[in-house]
Amino acid sequence: MPDAVKVGFVPFSAAARGTLVVFCDDALKFGSATSKALGVAVSTVKRAVAASHFKGKSGSALDLLAPEGLKVGRLVVIGTGKAAALKNYDVLKLGGAIAGKIGAGDAAVTVIAELPGGAMKPEQAAAIASGILLRAYKFDRYKTKKKDDDANVLNANVSIAVADAAAAKKAFAPDSAVVDGVIMARELVNEPPNVLYPEEFAKRAAQLKKLGVEIQILDVKAMTQLKMGALLGVSQGSAHPGRTVIMRWNGGKRGEQPVAFVGKGVCFDTGGISIKPSASMEDMKGDMGGAACVVGLMHALAARKAKVNVIGAIGLVENMPDGNAQRPGDIVTSMSGQTIEIINTDAEGRLVLADVLWYVAQKHKPKFMVDLATLTGAIMVALGTDHAGLFSNNDELAERLTAVGQSTGEKVWRMPLGPEYDKQIDSQFADMKNTGSRNGGSITAAQFLQRFVGDTPWAHLDIAGTAMGAPKTDINHSWGSGYGVRLLNALVAEYYEAKK
Repeated sequence: MPDAVKVGFVPFSAAARGTLVVFCDDALKFGSATSKALGVAVSTVKRAVAASHFKGKSGSALDLLAPEGLKVGRLVVIGTGKAAALKNYDVLKLGGAIAGKIGAGDAAVTVIAELPGGAMKPEQAAAIASGILLRAYKFDRYKTKKKDDDANVLNANVSIAVADAAAAKKAFAPDSAVVDGVIMARELVNEPPNVLYPEEFAKRAAQLKKLGVEIQILDVKAMTQLKMGALLGVSQGSAHPGRTVIMRWNGGKRGEQPVAFVGKGVCFDTGGISIKPSASMEDMKGDMGGAACVVGLMHALAARKAKVNVIGAIGLVENMPDGNAQRPGDIVTSMSGQTIEIINTDAEGRLVLADVLWYVAQKHKPKFMVDLATLTGAIMVALGTDHAGLFSNNDELAERLTAVGQSTGEKVWRMPLGPEYDKQIDSQFADMKNTGSRNGGSITAAQFLQRFVGDTPWAHLDIAGTAMGAPKTDINHSWGSGYGVRLLNALVAEYYEAKK
């Protein structure tokens, strides 16, 4: 885990060091502790505001070097907009805005966590810390030489001044676990495919044992015995054999029905025999973004000791086009016994998920299942890169996911399911085809998956537009976003822990 930025909490009375960061609202007002810390420099700030036309909009910044009247080398004023209307995600983004303003030379940073109306609540101070760490993350381990424009990589000790340091530290403890889970997911997505292939991915997931997560790794022999023909069909063309990893966190009552999360883990996707065009094929190292999210989520839940039983399951394969690869026209038998005609070997993720979903539903009988997959380009045509596509057979689960999507900023948009789409994937030779026509491609993919969940309440998140290569945000400048960890952690916390 990257640790170039360290965050801690200190009382308001602590002396500011290095760079001082303060907040003001859109009326350009400061809190009392902030005003006290600024002292005579308030007049300097007012002159700078007038000269720069700074309006205090949320996330905007006013930067002053060697501010007169202060013993710090730099003062950064971050706008909050209408402070009374701030929600937790807005505060998280303010933390990201701070990280965006800190430079490599800012070895010591003090942030006064106060709004014009008074001190930030402990959970708000924790959100500031989380936002800083999420934005500060950068994946550069394979660079042997740093360019000049890499000099802004943060390497700082950030002290967040609060009214109650102990309370803020306590509030940050679970948030810190979630931040680590997001970064773990980003790390997995960013790794090159020659480093992170199915066996290596399984080994990294197995490291969760240190947190008390039970790990079961199914190799090819075990999956063959389970008759996981759909998943094995995808992996048979690769020199790297497939794996299925089952992770279990037992944080709830003994025997209590678990909740389950399933991730697509195609460590590299050439398209197989139906090979993809070469342009941007390198991005297909990220076709395991769903599995990365599930591993990061399991880390977060275990590290914060979530009071719920959770199953995390990932199917790990490479989709390669060698002489042993499956062909268009092949028919495979899934673990469920349903047969699938392969129309396009590049519609492979749903085959992997089919067997893993069935395995989890039948063996663990969860309260609900959510799967995540970089499944279709069609979802990006429909929704772009700001929302994941949500498909579900259960209105309550869909509504809960939509609600936590709004609160976390990891937004979802519900898409339709219905029997009228089945005719596109019905096969003349088998129970179903693995793909339909171009029209409604993300819907028919979800309709395919629904055939492998039975009566289990289930939601499918198509994260092709949000897990990798999405536009940079206030809290993420990485290619791999770690999308889904915060969303699903919030789902568990708000609906399956707090309301017990």
